Amino acid sequence: MKKKLFGSAAAAFVTSASAMMSAVSAFADDASGTATASTAGPSFMTMVISLLFMFAILYFMAIKPQKKREQEQKEMQESLQVGDEIVTSGGIVGIVVRTGDDTIVIETGGERHKLRIKKWAIAENVTANERKAAADAANKKSASSLLSTAQVVDDSADSKKSKKKKSDEE
Repeated sequence: MKKKLFGSAAAAFVTSASAMMSAVSAFADDASGTATASTAGPSFMTMVISLLFMFAILYFMAIKPQKKREQEQKEMQESLQVGDEIVTSGGIVGIVVRTGDDTIVIETGGERHKLRIKKWAIAENVTANERKAAADAANKKSASSLLSTAQVVDDSADSKKSKKKKSDEE
């Protein structure tokens, strides 16, 4: 949601900057109504800067995140181990039995059917996701237990009472 908001705000900024620069160049025209060579320069530079700005936004909003997702997908496919439960892009769920250079063998169903598939067809490693979720839960649990063992005490209530007593005594 924030990315969409940022992208639309950036596009609005570029559009308004272009409009302002063209309005400024319109006032810079000669009294005769013809544009001079000096006014053609800034409008061209404005257009080039606007295009560069839009390409920069496109790169950081679309291209870079896509490359990051592709890299993570490739790392997941290369780090498969025997015994991992996977889901293919076609929706087949199975357990990895054997890995090769560019193919793996998975076992599916109750009758233990074996399928040989390409690594690029693997969409998700369920076992790795479960391990990651368990590790995250353990980290949160250990962080909360550290806070509880630190016995953090809220002294603000005590200090309010002592200030009130001092003001009452005076």
